[in-house]
Amino acid sequence: RDGDGHEDRDDVLVRGSLRVAGRQLTVYRVIQEALTNTLKHAGPDTTAHIELSYEKKGAVTATVTDTGNGGPSQPTGGRGLPGMRERTALYGGTLEAGPRPHPEQGWRVHLHLPEETPQ
Repeated sequence: RDGDGHEDRDDVLVRGSLRVAGRQLTVYRVIQEALTNTLKHAGPDTTAHIELSYEKKGAVTATVTDTGNGGPSQPTGGRGLPGMRERTALYGGTLEAGPRPHPEQGWRVHLHLPEETPQ
């Protein structure tokens, strides 16, 4: 537990790696923003889980889930989700974000970037 009484625990699973720095930064920023949104909107006693999977030809999948209250009920007008979508689109990827399916509670952000193409 930290000084605020929150439990600190690492729960990150990573397989593989990316070769293109811009793609690496996109994955990093999407995960960073998803975790920032968890801190802002999910409520106390929420846990988050990150899973990354890299394939040999550069495709990547990143999923961030939390156990919070499912996100804001009204759009906040922030740049978080739009920014994640813009970054993802630069590499031809897809981004899904929304409440986790019932009976699970919380929020899920799922990023997929297709295979890298030669520049």
